[in-house]
Amino acid sequence: MTFNCDDIRKIVIAGGGTAGWMSAAALARLVCPLGIEVTLIESEQIGTVGVGEATLPHLRFFNQTLGIDEKELIKATQATIKLGIEFCNWGQIGDHYIHPFGDYGREIQNIDFHHFWTHLRRSGFDSRACNYSLPVIMAEQNKFGLPSQDPTQLMSSFSYAYQFNATDYALFLRRFAEKLGVKRVEGKIEKVNLAPETGDILSLQLETGHIEEGDFFIDCTGFRALLLKEALGVGYDDWTQYLPCDRAVAVPCEGDSAPEPYTRATAQKAGWTWRIPLQHRVGNGHVYCSEYMSDEQAAEILLNGLEGKPTNNPLFLKFDTGWRKKSWEKNCVAIGLSSGFLEPLESTSIYLIQAAITHFIELLPNRRNSPKDRTEFNRVMALEVERIRDFLILHYHATKRDDSPFWNYVRTMQVPDSLKEKMDLFKQTGTIQDYKTGLFLYASWLSVYLGQGIIPDSSHPIVKTFNAKQIMGFMETLQSNIQSTVAALPPHREFLNQYVRPS
Repeated sequence: MTFNCDDIRKIVIAGGGTAGWMSAAALARLVCPLGIEVTLIESEQIGTVGVGEATLPHLRFFNQTLGIDEKELIKATQATIKLGIEFCNWGQIGDHYIHPFGDYGREIQNIDFHHFWTHLRRSGFDSRACNYSLPVIMAEQNKFGLPSQDPTQLMSSFSYAYQFNATDYALFLRRFAEKLGVKRVEGKIEKVNLAPETGDILSLQLETGHIEEGDFFIDCTGFRALLLKEALGVGYDDWTQYLPCDRAVAVPCEGDSAPEPYTRATAQKAGWTWRIPLQHRVGNGHVYCSEYMSDEQAAEILLNGLEGKPTNNPLFLKFDTGWRKKSWEKNCVAIGLSSGFLEPLESTSIYLIQAAITHFIELLPNRRNSPKDRTEFNRVMALEVERIRDFLILHYHATKRDDSPFWNYVRTMQVPDSLKEKMDLFKQTGTIQDYKTGLFLYASWLSVYLGQGIIPDSSHPIVKTFNAKQIMGFMETLQSNIQSTVAALPPHREFLNQYVRPS
């Protein structure tokens, strides 16, 4: 390949961890064949956050694009299957529901299922909406089978993700990327050298004196954002007025031999605790607001709720929820925590890494300075993040809890207009705002609305043309089909043992 003087010939990734090695692996598979060199700088002296262990289904497709074998990945990361997230005590104490990776019911004459369910509910019908979701029943009965590729089959109505050791995933990707030619440099970055004329990054200088030059740089340095914030001065939009939790404490513990195929998020007095079952242990954490709870109180709640013996000391983290005003500035893009932070309530951290990598590669500039590509990347990522932000706020704001100052605050706080419009639309008409760019779509919003007690005042007018007996017959048939389908599936642990067994 022939290069011009401004062409990108070398990309340097600052920082390892999940963000760094996901970036390196994707570039190795998709960009290195173009003749572009990729180098990653990291220091073994700098630890990674590494507490995010729950993922979303999109990661499966990322791995498939790279040619990663799923069975090898599950073995290497002690992964379990994830069908969704169970939310406990969010609408009010004693409530629980599952946000599944799949459908709620099925359309009837192109009308969304929930219109029929809510129509019956206003007449006294008390069957859970969750009863008509295959992945919810699979999760509750601790069963699993691979989805069908035939869209006419009930087993095609869901997807799945992983619950895994994020540190092991990064190591897995490191081996993968290095085999494909990514160069790893050990060392701490001491200085970022900028071009005096343009302000672009020229090179990274390590404590050893080594200088690593590049044409484009990816900032995966975590909360510090060494390149984007410290060197290029990109500011931060603070969203703590909407998402006030600013601390977390995490600790793994021993687990049982039958891990559940879902993550659990349990609302507490001033935040929430997570539980993520892996094959060899359980990941636990407590996300909380320091204005309403001390570190000592948070740790006590977490440790008292463990089901097994802790296998490590509690790890405390501080964060400010928000996002960089730009994720791409000059010849640098931030990926992972260096671009911002949203609490892991819906397991979005690894997804946002994946989204940034994907959008960057789609827009891969031919030149170091590409204003149009940069503007489009920042626009798309801002849209992704703001829609996730609104979805997270919904969990806190759609509550009846009034048992603590924290819940009184989030229940009554002002929310972004973009979220208020969505909530008002659903409450008044049962319509879920549709959009193409964004992570959480119809079933996700529906699960939280219904799970936390937001029931529409009306249903689609066509529903009234059906009599109650017709609707009940459809629902009974669907529920029966779901129950018989799940009954035929193997237990989750049995599936894992069979799936990764050498052939």
